[in-house]
Amino acid sequence: MGEQASGPFEVNMSPLEAWQKDGPLGRMSIDKRFHGPLEATSQGEMLSVMNPALGSGGYVALERVSGTLGGRKGTFVLLHSATMTRGEGALSVTVVPDSGTGDLAGLTGTMRILIAPDGSHSYDFQYSLPAAR
Repeated sequence: MGEQASGPFEVNMSPLEAWQKDGPLGRMSIDKRFHGPLEATSQGEMLSVMNPALGSGGYVALERVSGTLGGRKGTFVLLHSATMTRGEGALSVTVVPDSGTGDLAGLTGTMRILIAPDGSHSYDFQYSLPAAR
């Protein structure tokens, strides 16, 4: 990846009605506001499952990000895939191929989400963009 962007973000998550009324899947809406080289908002949805007794579970999510990245304006979609095995977590957040629009067309990349002990969130985004047109 050619470029790097890091900064804080705020996230608000709200429960949504589950499509499976008596099953183990939870559903949440995601609303974020990114700051720094990525000045953007995002909206998305998450499906999750958890076994709290064992500390294991997983989630998948899609979020559409709209704003500017390194001064280039457009939108793109992030795909989240995460598992937790008895307290040990693994998370992948990747730009969906060819989801970029506007000046962000052709964007590729991966994002790390960092959560500080005080609960604050930040991102570290490794990405590549084609040369500006």
